[in-house]
Amino acid sequence: MSVLTTFCHRSPAGHWFSMLRRNARLRKEYLYKKALEDREATTFEKKRKLEKALADNKAIPTELRGEDKKLRKVLDLADDRTKEQKKAMDDEYAYLGVKDPKVLVTTSRDPSSRLNQFLKELRMLFPGAQRMNRGAYIVKDLMSLARNHEMTDVILIHEHRGEPDGMVVCHLPFGPTAYFGLSNVVLRHDLAEKPPTMSEANPHLVFHGFTAKMGLRVKTILQALFPPAKQAGDRVMTFANRHDTIAFRHHSFVRPKGPAGDGHKSKANEVTLTENGPRFTMRLFRVELGAIDMKDVEVEWVLRPFFNRQREAMALPEDEEEEQGGS
Repeated sequence: MSVLTTFCHRSPAGHWFSMLRRNARLRKEYLYKKALEDREATTFEKKRKLEKALADNKAIPTELRGEDKKLRKVLDLADDRTKEQKKAMDDEYAYLGVKDPKVLVTTSRDPSSRLNQFLKELRMLFPGAQRMNRGAYIVKDLMSLARNHEMTDVILIHEHRGEPDGMVVCHLPFGPTAYFGLSNVVLRHDLAEKPPTMSEANPHLVFHGFTAKMGLRVKTILQALFPPAKQAGDRVMTFANRHDTIAFRHHSFVRPKGPAGDGHKSKANEVTLTENGPRFTMRLFRVELGAIDMKDVEVEWVLRPFFNRQREAMALPEDEEEEQGGS
């Protein structure tokens, strides 16, 4: 047995070193799967175009001519397992909807009283979440603590002059990490009407306008923060995307009693809706393929607001046109 192996097995520092090596190996495996996914995406897109042309009895697209014979053989051999592309994201969120998430929420260092109050209200949004005072923890130690306690996600809130202005959502153990800007933050006691006592039941989630590839990605990141809701629940949270700006609202509803009450299909216009708060607006500006404490991570998407032609990242153009036409 080598000296390094003996050191790894017998000392606490060696155990820590062994864990670091394991994390690095798992991280490399994930990046390799992600690279294969990007390489196979082009082939799957060509197969989709060819399959659509054959189904519609149309001419084969010019960019596929010369490759159609090879693609047809692949299409003939496709089954239920190989028909759809397996994504690396499936490995990141393998337990989504199966295992309840464990979320850790904390702030930047030396938070103001308003940020602490926002953190308390934010913790109550996520069932089973844990709130932690940041203290003198650096990011590296904070993420190590979360991993040791088997947390699935870490939410980090930032502020500017006492006003919450940023939120980082990091999925453990290897990412992804989404960076959001926060604006128009309204706490519970700032609402026009006094809100009722906040329930901590598993909420129903409503996502609107997340139809593009990055929109579906952000939807999965946010959805992984919540456990599955029960059918009889009376709590609903809405993430409404409009021009890449996500408006968050938190409501509770009361079903009418009687023939249209519990146990029957309630009429939508007879349901009483009450806002619980808090409310805020989110703006995605970066998604990284790694955790906060990792160095040299790949950037999956970044906001470039100064480009002359900036398309919406989270909603398809057709959906935007339908919304404008209906309004």
